[in-house]
Amino acid sequence: MLGSQGQAAKVVKLLDPISAAATANATSAWIDVREAEGDIQFVNQMGVLTAGSLTWTIEDATDGSGTGAAGITPNEGAYAAGATNQIQKRTLNASAVRGWVRCVGTIVTGPALVAVNIMYHPKYTT
Repeated sequence: MLGSQGQAAKVVKLLDPISAAATANATSAWIDVREAEGDIQFVNQMGVLTAGSLTWTIEDATDGSGTGAAGITPNEGAYAAGATNQIQKRTLNASAVRGWVRCVGTIVTGPALVAVNIMYHPKYTT
């Protein structure tokens, strides 16, 4: 983000920092991003991974209940397998998203300390 883009960006918490023992615990709610323009930036953070592995994916849908949910590939490609004390960033072009997004952390033997946030520039309205 250049110039004042960082100041204009909206930050949204997808997943509170949590010790997630199962995939259900590492899956965010659906977030409305219809006001986003440009890139939507996902920042996934993982602390201690006790055992096993964690793999992140991003999904989009046509409404807040997940209708038509499908995986969507970030601009940078799929996430790398998660490791302890790691942070990963991925972006999606807002025009490629159907309106709502969520992040799913697939956990194979947990727990894992995780958190996910997104940041985007809201459309200019008068």
